[in-house]
Amino acid sequence: MIEWNEQTIAINEDENIFLYLHTPLCGTCQLAKRMLTVIDELMPSLNIYEINLNYFPAEAKDWEIESVPCLLVFEKGILKEKIYAFQSVGYLHEKLKQYIA
Repeated sequence: MIEWNEQTIAINEDENIFLYLHTPLCGTCQLAKRMLTVIDELMPSLNIYEINLNYFPAEAKDWEIESVPCLLVFEKGILKEKIYAFQSVGYLHEKLKQYIA
């Protein structure tokens, strides 16, 4: 998983992008990050980025983020899905394998 350090978020329209949104003091976010780390190992072709949502309030409003943790799925630059319930590694694997080219 790659931590997004840029000041602005630019979504590449040529590939699928997965943005993991979290806040540092969220315990559920830490658990979700561990699950995504496993997914990242299982599916290295996925472009999974993580961002601290505290630094991107305008984007949070634009994307209508309801809570964290949240995984945004962008397919060719278009927001396709918001995943809030990180039920299990198996669940995430099944959800995300449809986006592998």
